[in-house]
Amino acid sequence: MANADHGGRPAEGFGATATGGAHTRLRAARLGLWLIAAVLAARQVAVVLATPRGERLTDLETWVGPNGVLHVNGSLYASTRFTGTPFGGLALKPLTRSAEQALGWGWTFGTLLLVVALGLIAARALPPPVGRRTALLAAPVAVSLLMLSLPVRNTLWLGQTSIIPVLLVLLGCFTARGQRASGLLIGVAAALQPTLLLFTPLLWCTGRRRAALATGVTFAACTGLAWAAMPHDSHRYWVHHMAGVGLGGPADGLANQSLHGALLRLGLSGPLEVALFLMLGAAVAVLALRRAVRCFRDGQLLLAVAITGCAAIVVSPTAWQHQLLWVLLTVAGRVGRRASDRYVWPVTVVVVMTLPAKMILPNMASLNPVRDNVVLLAALAAATAVPFLSRASPYYRAPLPVAYAPDPARFRHLPLLPALRRALTRPSLLLELLLLRVTYAAYSQVRLAATGGSNSAGRAEAEEHGMQIYDLERTLRLDIERWVNHTVAGTGWLREFLDQYYTSFHFVVPLAVLAVLYWRRPGDYRWARSALGFATLLALVGFWLYPLAPPRLMPTLGFIDTVHGVQDFSRPDYGTLTALTNQYAAMPSLHFGWSLWCGVVIAVLASRWWMKALGLLHPLLTALSIVATANHWVLDAAGGAVVVAAGFGLTYLLSGPRAATAAAAGHERTPARKAVRG
Repeated sequence: MANADHGGRPAEGFGATATGGAHTRLRAARLGLWLIAAVLAARQVAVVLATPRGERLTDLETWVGPNGVLHVNGSLYASTRFTGTPFGGLALKPLTRSAEQALGWGWTFGTLLLVVALGLIAARALPPPVGRRTALLAAPVAVSLLMLSLPVRNTLWLGQTSIIPVLLVLLGCFTARGQRASGLLIGVAAALQPTLLLFTPLLWCTGRRRAALATGVTFAACTGLAWAAMPHDSHRYWVHHMAGVGLGGPADGLANQSLHGALLRLGLSGPLEVALFLMLGAAVAVLALRRAVRCFRDGQLLLAVAITGCAAIVVSPTAWQHQLLWVLLTVAGRVGRRASDRYVWPVTVVVVMTLPAKMILPNMASLNPVRDNVVLLAALAAATAVPFLSRASPYYRAPLPVAYAPDPARFRHLPLLPALRRALTRPSLLLELLLLRVTYAAYSQVRLAATGGSNSAGRAEAEEHGMQIYDLERTLRLDIERWVNHTVAGTGWLREFLDQYYTSFHFVVPLAVLAVLYWRRPGDYRWARSALGFATLLALVGFWLYPLAPPRLMPTLGFIDTVHGVQDFSRPDYGTLTALTNQYAAMPSLHFGWSLWCGVVIAVLASRWWMKALGLLHPLLTALSIVATANHWVLDAAGGAVVVAAGFGLTYLLSGPRAATAAAAGHERTPARKAVRG
């Protein structure tokens, strides 16, 4: 009894200390996230206000500027620049003078406050039960994601009003007291964006019939008021332009992410396209409303609202980029029975809503229909296909856990690093492909920006660094590049082989190794992928800090470019691939680094000696090819080896040994512990 008493009190004290420490870390994380949101907001404001007046807030200028459509006596739609409804124009007219007086600061900060309000309402609308961590961190995360999203960035840049309808709907659904007030707010939103009338059947089918009636009456009253005040403009908008079609740009433009725009881009036109659009739009609306009603009855009102908003995007005649914010709200839904799948949908949505389509999918003709309609496809999937979990599902709060190797991550006292523990199961393929593509696109952009966005910007510095490397190699007696280059260039079959090896195997072999590991060795896949990622990140730092001209781009040293042909050094932007990539990203050599990574992974994991030998032969042939083709110095290969070694070292430091090693160590310790207990 005495031992129990004395043993229990310290445990309570320890538990209280641990709980207090967890709360402190959560508060610190919340403060950090709010600081990130503030930095993002400040950056967006700075970008807008630092731009010359004639280039920023261009949509607002077309409305309220000296020659804006709200000043002229003719039609709002005479120039097709004004894309709002007649009621929107009627509501903006009284604000014209005040908007002109505060065209920059006032409008921008006012929009910023609307975005913050939108994020706070969305965070508070998350379906229960909401854990303490989620409750503390949801608001700053929501505001940060909104600041990063393309719709909000375009709204701030162009001076659009597209935040207002979304905010009105959320206010009507989550903060308004009484169904009439709720319907009034949603009706005004529908008067600004007519396809938001889809919320009327949602309200009716979920038992909020007074709100549905109030929505319809408010929409009719606002539209009728605009028709009485501006009959000519109302006729042009609702009849001639068919609720906005043709306003703001051609309906088949890439910016129009509606089903109508996609059908036009696919080559359909005329009555066939209209009939197909109406038929498919009706099917999407019915299916989406059924899903939204189920989500509402399940207690997931925010998800129901987001699904209905996505359906409004699909069925709208024109859905410009600044009107697509509904897709981002679907991150409130949970998808996937396994814990490893839980992040697939949120990451997909965030990537689609924050990055240009050209960064998400490669520039291939076969992928153009997907890339041109990527936001539409995300909205369509959310409205009709994504299997959002019900709160009654046993996997909603407790997904199937991920199996981890026995050894935890290093630095367990840091709150974020335990997520790097060595998992034994394979991650989601869709998520891996998405992250791989986005990471490579970011890598390409950073690589190109390392010399100011062009080769000519860093040419002098890169050539100076080239001479430094050349002098160092001569001191170390490693300057074999010119001899190897001229020897290979004079041997036809060897030159052709090494040129082909240089251009073909750089991407093929690493992707093949990753694919085999993902399929056959999922635990080792994570270990290898993390090492490759760290090595590439370190190499980007090298490209940025030390732009280096390769031997083929040193005009006075007499090297032969066997791959790209003769260089025209008289041109400031010489080089065959100048417009595509940074030609001075040579130190360290990722050509050699990635091949060395392949060789190490194959040598460690392959089961047969000849496989190990082939794996080690690959970096040797790569080293020969990069030197023989005059694309790298010998020391570039040494730099590639350093970053690869550092990548494996960081992987071990942050997440422990690879899965098989950790599992074997755990099995060895388990019998020993049993013996001690026995």
